[in-house]
Amino acid sequence: METRRPISCLVVDDEPLARKVLVDFCQQVPFLALQGQFGDALAAAAFLQDNPVDVVFLDIQMPRLTGLQLAQLLPAPGPRIIFTTAHPDYAVQSYELPALDYLLKPISFERFVQAAHRARAALLPPAPTAAPAAPEAPAADPTVAADEALFVRHDSRLRRVLVDDIYYVEGQKEYLMYYTASGKLLILQSFRKLEEQLPAGRFVRIHKSYLINLRHLEFVERHRVQVHGASLPIGETYREGLLEVLRYHGKFS
Repeated sequence: METRRPISCLVVDDEPLARKVLVDFCQQVPFLALQGQFGDALAAAAFLQDNPVDVVFLDIQMPRLTGLQLAQLLPAPGPRIIFTTAHPDYAVQSYELPALDYLLKPISFERFVQAAHRARAALLPPAPTAAPAAPEAPAADPTVAADEALFVRHDSRLRRVLVDDIYYVEGQKEYLMYYTASGKLLILQSFRKLEEQLPAGRFVRIHKSYLINLRHLEFVERHRVQVHGASLPIGETYREGLLEVLRYHGKFS
């Protein structure tokens, strides 16, 4: 019998339609208990002062106070954050920030449920069992990032790639070229699909053709970055997103 308590959550998004979608999704997941919805981050911050919740589904781009700024204001230990945004260049994700997941709009219900289950696993202990269960073998699921590895289809087989071994990824039409510690891999995949698979706290889009691992970022100049010895361009539409992430992380002032 299921004995674990529901997970309390909040939806914060200034776009009414996007907010409605998230609210509807929350109501369809049995173990989520929606405590409120806000179109304004300041109002959400005031609510959270007196009404703590487990998880906040938080839009990044909002007027007056952004989702990043709201996350900074929350007291510790605060709720787990699942960011939602229509801008792939805002893949936020800091080592210190309590970012549990990152959902790119338009958000599918399947992807939302995956994030909800990730929150459940992070917040709640496993249900008690009568006897210790034998450890299960890890499933080769390419969308599960908790083991810090991806499984990508390469040369007609699923290949395991450690997340920390990825330096950066380059878009080449319908393919992505992974530059890794063990060499290059050409994968039939989109940036959007890859960003859904990556764990929070590692990567940021700097150009329409490049996504980089922040752990291998060596320096930033006005028009380029250097990642593991490679000089890569910064796209004009991605510059502010990159700089905001670096400022938030304390890597840029």
